[in-house]
Amino acid sequence: MLLKSLTSPTLISTKQAFDSKEEIIKFLIRKLANEGKLHSEEELYQAVIDREKLSPTGFEGGLAIPHGKSKAVKEASFAIATLQKPLSTWESIDPTNQVELIILLAIPDNETGSTHLSLLSELVTRLSNEEYKNRLLRSNTNLELFNNLDRQDEIEEVPEVKKINKTILAVTACPAGIAHTYMAAEALVKAGKDLGVDVFVEKQGANGIEDRHTKGQLNRADAVIFSVDVAVKNEERYSHLPKVKTAVAAPLKDAKGIITQALEKSENAPKKDNSNEESVSFEEDEGEKKSFKTEIKDSILTGISYIIPVIVAGGMTLAAAVLLSQAFDLQELYNAEGSWLWLLRQLGGTLLGTLLVPILAAYMAYSIADKPALGPGFAAGVAANLIGSGFLGGMLGGILAGYFLKFLKHYVKPKGTFAGFISFWVYPVVGTLVVGSVMLFLVGKPLALLNQGLLDWLQGMSGTNALILGAIIGAMVSFDLGGPINKAAYTFCIGAMASGNFIPYAAFASVKMVSAFSVTGATLIDKKNFTKQEKEIGKQTWLLGLAGITEGAIPFMMNDPLRVIPSLVAGSAITGAIVSYFNIGLNVPGAGIFSLALLQGKPMLLAASIWFGAALIGAVVSTILLIATRKSKLKREKNKKSSRMAA
Repeated sequence: MLLKSLTSPTLISTKQAFDSKEEIIKFLIRKLANEGKLHSEEELYQAVIDREKLSPTGFEGGLAIPHGKSKAVKEASFAIATLQKPLSTWESIDPTNQVELIILLAIPDNETGSTHLSLLSELVTRLSNEEYKNRLLRSNTNLELFNNLDRQDEIEEVPEVKKINKTILAVTACPAGIAHTYMAAEALVKAGKDLGVDVFVEKQGANGIEDRHTKGQLNRADAVIFSVDVAVKNEERYSHLPKVKTAVAAPLKDAKGIITQALEKSENAPKKDNSNEESVSFEEDEGEKKSFKTEIKDSILTGISYIIPVIVAGGMTLAAAVLLSQAFDLQELYNAEGSWLWLLRQLGGTLLGTLLVPILAAYMAYSIADKPALGPGFAAGVAANLIGSGFLGGMLGGILAGYFLKFLKHYVKPKGTFAGFISFWVYPVVGTLVVGSVMLFLVGKPLALLNQGLLDWLQGMSGTNALILGAIIGAMVSFDLGGPINKAAYTFCIGAMASGNFIPYAAFASVKMVSAFSVTGATLIDKKNFTKQEKEIGKQTWLLGLAGITEGAIPFMMNDPLRVIPSLVAGSAITGAIVSYFNIGLNVPGAGIFSLALLQGKPMLLAASIWFGAALIGAVVSTILLIATRKSKLKREKNKKSSRMAA
């Protein structure tokens, strides 16, 4: 990038004398205005001062890069001033910074994500070289400094540092997702080269994730650095690595020190084995893409994971309003519009009835196409509410929004002058109009009819139909104990809950205790026929069962899947059938003993007795089958052994 193309000798002032930051900024803005670069000095000044309030634009080594993005700027440009006497009052990342080189960037609004980022990155890269920076500071005239801007070729190359065979990953992210995100990344990469360390930086910025860490990098890495001022996306990917956490600006001050700290942590607390970690399974390796099936599955699970807190919050708020009205005979207040209890009821109802589907759709889209898909995803969810297509419409809308934005990102890339316009206008606006129109005018009516048909079917379930549905849910829950089939049952139950039918989830929650109780029961009753390891597992699983955690029984199942799986499925099917038959409902995600007080469909004590009793009955059936199949297996093995000895 030629820096000279964005400035001129008349925009450069050397060896100036100023007493304050504001005075310098006004001086440089006036220079830009005199060159015809601005519509309004006042508007750009306000934009620069507003940016100064967010975080320091002074760095270290005498450098400050104030910048403003405004419609007042006609074309991207920058002005430079060097000072006779360093200024110590400029807010800087390094508190001891004495500012003597100021570069003011003036960027049009529509070039926020393009010229702004590339110019900042280029400046940081060049100015991190002390010789280059000192050459600018030593320039005695405006023309000399102008000519020195692009004279990198004359700078002596630094000898290559010997590699130490270490790999450090880093994530950079700031609230705006622009300046510091990229500057911190540049500083870490450069410091890594100076230290002989491979540093790979993932930037989580305004355009989503850039330079995403691959499986290979995650497996090779010795440590990870989080230089962030916001939450790290998909942080679980790095659970196996020693971590160093800093503010996003910290690498600009001491990137080498941060990398050294990460290297020390990798020596003192080596990384964990990552060979079986699911946390990396969804990442793309070099040239590797997710299959359509995997992408859809991940999208659905991501959407559900984001609506769970909303369902819990809404359900508990609504339940609290109902309990207060019943406990203190406040039914009139509960129904009186504008009363505090009515407002509490509306809060819970809005969370469940209005926000649920848009959040589901938005984060399904987000899983497929990252941050640019959020707006169209929310729009798809709102459209699903408008046409009455509910949970099904939200899921379809999320998938449509995700894939349409993925298509847009592939064919309409945010590059060049209009990069910011594409990222912040084209993606959300075009995505919303296209996906919203498809939802409202093409698939709306059929989806609404399908959703209503599903609701009518669920509401009309009784007798044999309820038994069959409950048995199917129960069998799916315990078939693979948290695997894909279990997750499919979970998705169905959450969808039914979001649509207003709470019976399937009550069956799901009760069944989740069965496998754990069964393993404990079998290993306690028939100790002699189970191994020491299995008996140790049995001592713990009942506690996990009380919390609704099925995964504790997985090691037990893995030892003898052909006998254990059918045994658990049989008891679980019975439990699910009982809960569904008696129309017990549960409107808050959760499982285990904690759900007893939130059950619906019958008086509280009766509902709790049926629900928990069903889990115990299913556990008894599965326990009997586990013991019987284990005895049968041991008897068969004994007979085979006898036959071989006789032969």
